[in-house]
Amino acid sequence: MATAPKITVRPARREDVAAIVALLADDGLGAGREVVSDPPAPAYLEAFDRIAANPRALLAVAEDAEGRAVGTLQLSFIAGLSNQGAELALVSAVRIASSLRGQGLGEILMQWAMDEARARGCRQMELLSHASRTDAHRFYERLGFVSSHIGMKRAL
Repeated sequence: MATAPKITVRPARREDVAAIVALLADDGLGAGREVVSDPPAPAYLEAFDRIAANPRALLAVAEDAEGRAVGTLQLSFIAGLSNQGAELALVSAVRIASSLRGQGLGEILMQWAMDEARARGCRQMELLSHASRTDAHRFYERLGFVSSHIGMKRAL
């Protein structure tokens, strides 16, 4: 793998929303469910405001040296009784710009997320990945994640 370009990971700001939505739409699954526009649709801005107001949620953006958003993820911090009251970090909506995948940016972004989770007292991180994302599954396994559960979902 080539040396990863320099990126900075930080909490997202409201002005990042359009770029984040574009990242979410930058694959086959996301392209069918996201609506890319600038300015972003009000629903995205309202969702961002709810996330930003929640101290147990963190939307992050990775930007390159020119300040362009090249990656994103969301962390949710969940209190629980299981595992002796362990705090859990759930990582979701992980994306790297398709033109930059395979350069190590995803690993930098995920390492940042794991460090952030540890700093908040989490003892475990979980993630969900669509069953069709076999490349992503290999990536997460390389980072030490194990396929230990079967996830299910239902539209409401």
